[in-house]
Amino acid sequence: MIGKQPARALPKHRFFSAALAGLLLTGIPLAAAPAREALDAAIRRGVDFLVKDQNPNGSWGSATRTKGLNIYAPLPGAHHAYRAGASGLALAGIIDAGDTRPEVLAAIDKAAAWTAAELPKLRRADQTTTYNVWGHAYGLRAISRLYQLEKDPLKKTGWVRLAQEQVDLVGRYEDINGGWGYLDVFDELTTQRPSGIPTSFTTATVLLAMDQARSVMGVKLDDKLVKHSIASINYQRTPDFSYTYSFSHRMRPRADINRPAGSLARSQACNAALRVFGEAAVTDLVLTEWADRFLAREGFLSNVRKRPVPHEGAFRIAGYFYYYGIYYFTESVRILPVDQHAAYAEKLSTVLLERQEQDGSWWDYPLYDYHQPYGTGYALMALAWCRRNLGP
Repeated sequence: MIGKQPARALPKHRFFSAALAGLLLTGIPLAAAPAREALDAAIRRGVDFLVKDQNPNGSWGSATRTKGLNIYAPLPGAHHAYRAGASGLALAGIIDAGDTRPEVLAAIDKAAAWTAAELPKLRRADQTTTYNVWGHAYGLRAISRLYQLEKDPLKKTGWVRLAQEQVDLVGRYEDINGGWGYLDVFDELTTQRPSGIPTSFTTATVLLAMDQARSVMGVKLDDKLVKHSIASINYQRTPDFSYTYSFSHRMRPRADINRPAGSLARSQACNAALRVFGEAAVTDLVLTEWADRFLAREGFLSNVRKRPVPHEGAFRIAGYFYYYGIYYFTESVRILPVDQHAAYAEKLSTVLLERQEQDGSWWDYPLYDYHQPYGTGYALMALAWCRRNLGP
């Protein structure tokens, strides 16, 4: 069937995937776009899940639903960080959904109150972990949206103040090598600033959240910190725009976790962060190639969904990268020219509707009781982007 298709010129890029070229040459879309009614219904079901799953205090997630192998979480600070990150994602997703039902607005108000009260308290659990950086980053995502919803000028000022505080707090935990990581357990040296392993994707996550807060609310960023963080990501970038898992992995760039398949979810976030902060090497062609690769190989990434052991998949992929990659796919392709958005929105929305659970949630890795809120938050933000770009 492929042989019967008319030939088309391929992009002139030395890293263009031959397998992907074969897929694109067919001229056949990866999937038909879902009807607008189906898309709206999926978003509504996701919102309904989050409203039902919200804790009485306005947050999402808990330290319950443990399993035989649990992610390392020193008490109690690690779970404060998990809850902050999951709650930030859930709140951002529910706001992006644009649902104005009274029960949804009440859930947003409760989550806003929890955010204002709890994020200022967020710190690293102990010298072994910096999970709090995820809470600061996704807290910033939620605050940016709360600011846009708010009509009262005085309250808007309060959200700006909280956002600036979160930017300053996360800056305290910049690694000595630049950027951010989440573990600091590999030697006995304890330092005021983390001296563990900054990871490419954690750094990209923080930078993109700070950029949104700056764009929406005008918060101030430390130029020196940004420069160090961008340099850290570039140190971990390989010539084909894969990104090594961490700063120390850059010494073994062709280890399986660092190759294009292992970087499938990371490259979306890292390319977006570098491009947003002015890295000329990340061209539209790079973003397009990685977007096309992500859609073509989404099934490969999905093979690890719901597996309980971290990094047990091929190329050391972990289940919790699935919806992370889905969301940062949208952060990457939104940078491309607007006339390319609809095609990507069609394909991604089809994938997400197929992945929705019977209870309306989305999840990819059993992480205590945080996985459904964070997965649903990622999915709702991604679907909201798809809906905006599909048109009527």
